[in-house]
Amino acid sequence: MLTNSRSLQASSSSAPATAAIPEIAVIVPVYNGRAMLQELCSRLVRSLSAITPDFIIVLVDDAAPDNAWPLIRDISKAEHRIRAIRFSRNFGQHYALTAGIDIACANWYVIMDCDLQDAPEDIALLYAKAREGHDVVFGLRKKEGHGEIKRLGSRLFYTVFRLLSGVQLDWSTGNFRIFSNAVADGFRSMREQLRFVPASFEWMGFETAYVELPHYSRAEGRSSYTIGKLVRLASNTIVAHSHMPLNIVAVLGFVMSGITFVAALIFFGRALIFGTEVAGWASLFVTLLFVSSFQIALMGVLGIYIGKTFDEAKHRPLYIVKETVNFDDGDV
Repeated sequence: MLTNSRSLQASSSSAPATAAIPEIAVIVPVYNGRAMLQELCSRLVRSLSAITPDFIIVLVDDAAPDNAWPLIRDISKAEHRIRAIRFSRNFGQHYALTAGIDIACANWYVIMDCDLQDAPEDIALLYAKAREGHDVVFGLRKKEGHGEIKRLGSRLFYTVFRLLSGVQLDWSTGNFRIFSNAVADGFRSMREQLRFVPASFEWMGFETAYVELPHYSRAEGRSSYTIGKLVRLASNTIVAHSHMPLNIVAVLGFVMSGITFVAALIFFGRALIFGTEVAGWASLFVTLLFVSSFQIALMGVLGIYIGKTFDEAKHRPLYIVKETVNFDDGDV
């Protein structure tokens, strides 16, 4: 049986009013992380138990090729505080985070990756900072665990993103953060198809603080974010959060129109003073080629926005859930 985001939210919100609400819910998307799951869950349970006995861990299987679901299911059945969601197919990291936030219910939420580059033991530092009165506390990387190429790619991604989207994000921050239930409620109300969790948090505008934390090297394998995926993520996120590309194209169009008008006046004046001659075919060809290319680029930018608007208009669910473990309504 397939379940969408609306039914997940309904099942979560229909829990008995007398049920105890966990203090902390940790949401972990799982993609190519099978080799690290046992250690991750063991460290999470140990670290969270030192903070509070009332916690849950939500593992969201994003249909990775390493077939992690059998292991996720076994781990969840062995520890009732570990819950599991299995997608019908790969939807992406930010949709997995959305699913976990949709279904979890807690006073505080932690989101983190499954690769152990962010230490479960550091959740205590985030929680202590949040308890000082902050709605969101994120981990600021004082030591970058990625290689040089990935670091350069991340810096370039966030630089371009800030320029084109107007959303102020720092390359030295990732998904690792803790936030209150009020922030989670705000995030649940944002149902756009194009998902980028850090940008959504920045847009909501809740009071934010940070804690400097080390960022460790990946324990196994390599990151699934290739350069191509980063480019697609950047372009989709910019389109979702900004009209800046359209503004840039519009400004360039007005600039070109002004240049063309001035050039026309100059050529007209020269023709009146010096007469005309059959010349300038090369410059005419280059000008026509440039203008035509600009028009094609303009249509391409408009086409991207129209296409994304079409995707939003279809109102499809953000994700499809195939199976769950340890939730009140049982396995789906």
